[in-house]
Amino acid sequence: MVHRILIVTAVAAEADSVTAGLGLGGPELLPLPGGLVLRRHTDGAGAAPERAARIPVDLRATPERAARLRVDVLVGGVGPAAVAAATATALACASLTEAGTDAAPYDLIVSAGIAGGFPSLAPLGSVVVSASVVAADLGAQTPDGYLTVEELGFGRSAHPVPAALTGRIAAALDAGGQAHTVGPVLTVSTVTGTAARAAELADRHPGAAAEAMEGFGVAEAAAAYGVPVVEIRAVSNAVGPRDRAAWRIGEALEALGHAFRVLGKTVFVELEPS
Repeated sequence: MVHRILIVTAVAAEADSVTAGLGLGGPELLPLPGGLVLRRHTDGAGAAPERAARIPVDLRATPERAARLRVDVLVGGVGPAAVAAATATALACASLTEAGTDAAPYDLIVSAGIAGGFPSLAPLGSVVVSASVVAADLGAQTPDGYLTVEELGFGRSAHPVPAALTGRIAAALDAGGQAHTVGPVLTVSTVTGTAARAAELADRHPGAAAEAMEGFGVAEAAAAYGVPVVEIRAVSNAVGPRDRAAWRIGEALEALGHAFRVLGKTVFVELEPS
């Protein structure tokens, strides 16, 4: 059984960190409609010798691991709308290639990248695993305060992640020495830049650990195809007043790569098939 995972990032630098961390063979480039390209990686089963030689020893295919893992990485664009369209396109194309089967096109979809962290929960350089993926500004402002789309009577603003999945990811990161937090990850269309906005979000979403711009779009597309989703973010800056001099993007990308190095050897090869 091949475990099929789709990892969606906003920009190429995030995708590069993810794929470098996974250390898998390839990539094979698969063009999709709209100028999108999937980078397909495998764990070395059936790979040409020159590809297999580049795979770390502990990830090379063995008889018991043959064809255990296939990872597609997609650079989906910035913001929930762009990434939802890109993820849905990838899912539709994958479904067409597996027409006639009852299986979902992937076993897991991961929204991955860097993010702002709420300092009390997610310091710079740490990794956040989503307990839920939340559209933090999808609703309405009223004289009496903010209303979510659920309170307005239509739509949804959150996708919970199964606790069993987040627990396995957190345990693997802990064993791999990666500092991490499990908590809600907020999706915003405008990145927070003031202390007042940060306090408003923290009050509205208790326990929120990070904010980014793509997770909810990925989760909406995943839900349409019945595929589990989780968001994994490395913290590059604090949620609050905008201070570019304090950003640590390089460190966050390194942490992101390390997290996927750990997960590629553990959780991703132990998934239950869909």
